[in-house]
Amino acid sequence: MQLARPARNVPLARQVADQMKQLISSGGWPVGEKIPGENELSSQLGISRNSVREALRSLVHTGLLEARPGDGTYVRAASELGVTLHRRVGAGDPEEAYEVRSMLEQRGAGLAARRAAPAQIAAMRATLRRRDAARDSGDEAAYVAEDLAFHQAVVEASGNSLLAELYAHLHDAVRANIARTLLWDPRHRLEARHHELLAAIEQHRPEEAERVAAVLVEESRLIHHERLKEQA
Repeated sequence: MQLARPARNVPLARQVADQMKQLISSGGWPVGEKIPGENELSSQLGISRNSVREALRSLVHTGLLEARPGDGTYVRAASELGVTLHRRVGAGDPEEAYEVRSMLEQRGAGLAARRAAPAQIAAMRATLRRRDAARDSGDEAAYVAEDLAFHQAVVEASGNSLLAELYAHLHDAVRANIARTLLWDPRHRLEARHHELLAAIEQHRPEEAERVAAVLVEESRLIHHERLKEQA
């Protein structure tokens, strides 16, 4: 999806903001990605920087975008629901987020073991291969991205679109903590579990898939607490 030149009978900033929302919700601008700068957007749209700046400010205000002085503007959440979850997770007990993650991932994994299509399983396997290759090459950003993509793919393979959407928003809300946990795992405890989870899904063993998914979240929680102790 590309940004289109706005019409002139509706405030420009509102039109631009609406188009940006569509890009964000469709994944054209993924969560965590740096978006084009004001000059580039202004040139693409054929409007002034002031109108672009006003649109960006409105989305920063709603929480969909995050302005980082001296760096640029990044996508913070994929929807208003994502914004709400970001705020709720940030203001709440981290243990609650782990508990909710565990429930969603367990159920998603169990359903995936029952319903995943061969193409979805192949895609999960390819994602883990890319993740392991990124680990071996020392590409931390790619390693985290592929790991997160694997978990999202598992829940999407559940065949329950509402579950997948809720999980995606929660995942975005706790993305930073997940990334730090993945990178601070000196004994690589989590890596083998991912392959165990894929095997359970591929072999259509829902109870085993749910068990491994629960263990993955619990081990992530323990690693997070170990990291906090090291920093104390």
